[in-house]
Amino acid sequence: QVQLVESGGGSVQAGGSLRLTCNATGTTFNTISMCWYRQTPGDQRELVASYSSGGIKKYGDPVMGRFTITIDIIKNTAYLQMNTLTVYDTAAYYCNIALIDSILRTYWGQGTQVTVSS
Repeated sequence: QVQLVESGGGSVQAGGSLRLTCNATGTTFNTISMCWYRQTPGDQRELVASYSSGGIKKYGDPVMGRFTITIDIIKNTAYLQMNTLTVYDTAAYYCNIALIDSILRTYWGQGTQVTVSS
């Protein structure tokens, strides 16, 4: 069983920065990827950034060049550095982990709200 706890959300003015943290506890070896998603009410959850085994990073087009995902393997923690925030970045941000434990399993955090004001 794996638990993910996000933190670091909050309110910020446009142009500002925030860093989200996702701490994974439990059995996390054989991790395939750790990702950040976001969701606004009425919309589907969208991929913001992913970090796959081998160090491959991918970003959604709206955040390219502004957000950076990093992983601290020893701490089982993922970070999302968000710079030059805009009102369109306002959303609930969720951490996701995918791992192999005889089968592919995915887990989600509870989410952390980011609100950007103009």
